[in-house]
Amino acid sequence: MEVPGSVQEMRSRVVLGEFGLRNVHTTDFPGNYPGFNDTWNQERFEKNFRIDIIQMEDDRLEFDMVGIDAALANAFRRILLAEVPTMAVEKVFVYNNTSIIQDEILAHRLGLIPIRVDPRLFEYRSAEDAEGTEIDTLQFELKVRCSRNPRSSKDSSDPNELYLDHKVYTSHMRWVPQGNQADLFPEADAPRPVHNDILIAQLRPGQEIHVLMHCVKGVGKDHAKFSPVATASYRLLPEITLLQPIEDELADKLQRCFSPGVIAVDVVNGKKVARVENARMDTCSREIFRHEDLKNLVRMARIRDHYIFSIESTGILPPDVLLSEAIKVLMGKCRRFMDELDAVQMD
Repeated sequence: MEVPGSVQEMRSRVVLGEFGLRNVHTTDFPGNYPGFNDTWNQERFEKNFRIDIIQMEDDRLEFDMVGIDAALANAFRRILLAEVPTMAVEKVFVYNNTSIIQDEILAHRLGLIPIRVDPRLFEYRSAEDAEGTEIDTLQFELKVRCSRNPRSSKDSSDPNELYLDHKVYTSHMRWVPQGNQADLFPEADAPRPVHNDILIAQLRPGQEIHVLMHCVKGVGKDHAKFSPVATASYRLLPEITLLQPIEDELADKLQRCFSPGVIAVDVVNGKKVARVENARMDTCSREIFRHEDLKNLVRMARIRDHYIFSIESTGILPPDVLLSEAIKVLMGKCRRFMDELDAVQMD
């Protein structure tokens, strides 16, 4: 059976119109349209599915995931935000704090500091365990006292010259090994804050901060401090089609309607001619629809099953490792669901 082009477009493209979006709902389930076999087929899925790495840096990963549904794409995003575990400060024992920062605010600041350590080496801490052990707890000590600099100039008003240790940074945090942790972590890979220059507090002569911190394993759905990503997002791949040649002044006007790099203007036989150079860079602002002489010359859409993912790690684990862990979490959810189905069938 021949399938109408409008139906094919509805299933494969989200169309951006002047006053709204079209084809935003999923339609690829069995029996929705004649002529389409939407029953689950693993071979077809494996043939159409692919992952393309676009950019990978120390703490940032951009990749394309093609051939999946929005539900699966969103599952990866939510798992990255809320269910991939990390280590973070959970308890702060304050022995001395004469700074102007209240104990509760200080503890909150310390809890939000990302700790560079592999959480896969630790177990979740039991709620009944008040002290913690080497398999579920990391300890850090912060002990800083501000004093006057005896070598400072009498006429100086610069705190950096007048005082010693008047700024408390994460570099002042010292790891306190417990049990066999010193053997587990070599000195080069010792647990430490991701960044050494995070400002925790400011002191004046005579003021002191002395605290002991317990770091435990947790997930972002319990508290945001455990989230391993600064951002985890996705968007559909834009598709821009010029319905007819756009030349001369209209070409320049069209170029200004889009983000830099999306539309290129070439000179062909003495005429300026617009062409789509890189639709991926478009932000889909729909600026084109403000111009009567252009809005009917361009078709804007997004490819329904082509997702552009962006993962920015907090530095605790590399972004590619975070994605791998998210996939393992999703596989575990699927296994538990299948076990539940099997148990129901047996009953």
